[in-house]
Amino acid sequence: MSKSIKLAILGLGTVGTGVVHLINDNLDELKRRSGRDITITEVGTRRQRDDIDPAITQNSDLMAVAASNNVDIVIELIGGTTFAKDVILQAINNGKHVVTANKALLAEHGNEIFAAAEANNVHVAYEAAVAGGIPIIKVMREALAANKIDWLAGIINGTGNFIMTEMRDKGRPFADVLSEAQELGYAEADPTFDVEGIDAAHKLALLASIAFGIPLQFDKVYCEGITDITLQDVSYAEELGYRIKHVGFAVRRDGDGDKAGIELRVHPTLIPQDALLANVNGVKNAVLVNSHPLGQTLYYGDGAGAGATASAVMADVMDLVRVLGSDVAAKHVPHLSFQPEQLSDTPILRAEQMTSGYYLRVHAFDNPGVLADITRILSDAGINIDAILQKPAHKAGQVPVIILTLPVVESQMNLAIEKIENLETITDKVVRIRLDELT
Repeated sequence: MSKSIKLAILGLGTVGTGVVHLINDNLDELKRRSGRDITITEVGTRRQRDDIDPAITQNSDLMAVAASNNVDIVIELIGGTTFAKDVILQAINNGKHVVTANKALLAEHGNEIFAAAEANNVHVAYEAAVAGGIPIIKVMREALAANKIDWLAGIINGTGNFIMTEMRDKGRPFADVLSEAQELGYAEADPTFDVEGIDAAHKLALLASIAFGIPLQFDKVYCEGITDITLQDVSYAEELGYRIKHVGFAVRRDGDGDKAGIELRVHPTLIPQDALLANVNGVKNAVLVNSHPLGQTLYYGDGAGAGATASAVMADVMDLVRVLGSDVAAKHVPHLSFQPEQLSDTPILRAEQMTSGYYLRVHAFDNPGVLADITRILSDAGINIDAILQKPAHKAGQVPVIILTLPVVESQMNLAIEKIENLETITDKVVRIRLDELT
């Protein structure tokens, strides 16, 4: 038996404690599968814990743990993007491999961290950073390595998916469901990262980099939350055969000039009721990948929680244990699945260059010719209508008109909406939600 692999865990919150328990519970299985003894030698924690094996050194100086000579792999589970960055770079610069679940840190500073890892000939593994227990990083970096990925679409925030599911299934308003999500521990006291799409955008930046071999570019992800979604729109979407989900898209657009590039966008989306993603409910996550020659494949499961995240963390640890046990240097897939010198400079499209179908809800006075005016404006803008739903007049003679369009470049839709809102018969701002058939 080769020498023991020594782990340090930084942060003993829910996930860190889950990793400790997983290792203790499955120690024999881990040894059998890796051919190595795996031991936790140090933990970095701000307060001493009585439930930790006395043989494990507890240290409140996390930087010292990251540099310890008694550690081979550092598992970072403290979160945040400031001190966590410093401690990971400390570990890398001291020749330690790193496992992290910190999607915000990697999305915002991953280029620097991965460059440091390359320079020090160590690895940074991050399966737990995206979709929890779903092995989507491994699938895209390894199982789909021979495929050209055309697009991916993911429900990658469980809180947002729980809210949208409850609104649809039980007719509950957004604020009511959010309050319950906080009580259940699905949402933080400050839910901004979840409901405004920032958490999903962090994850999408990582997925897109792997899919297309581009540098991490979180700042170029178009991000729109779910706070403005109403029960009215949820109901109308259902009536038209769609469901509203909060989805992250990474799409490769081929073409000439400014039409070519990559779309990175997170926003509420109408998708067909019979689509696979439309039936991902509650706090579950799923990622749909469309690649050539394989076609569409769906990866589904728990996107958060101590068990799911600890499982993903230990999957990375096991990979690194095998690397450390190999006689071949750096026997591992590159961090972003492409060799660093082969990363593409493909541009990221701006929001107005992106293409999708649209759901439009227009409120107008119930006057003759109103619908004709609206459809004329859309036609003049080169926008094709797929379906129209006109509801009975209500409140002061106003009538809701719901229109579904075929895919169109956003700049065209912006101009059309501006002209519609300038009609004297239109009583309010046009509500727009993107629509995708996922084909």
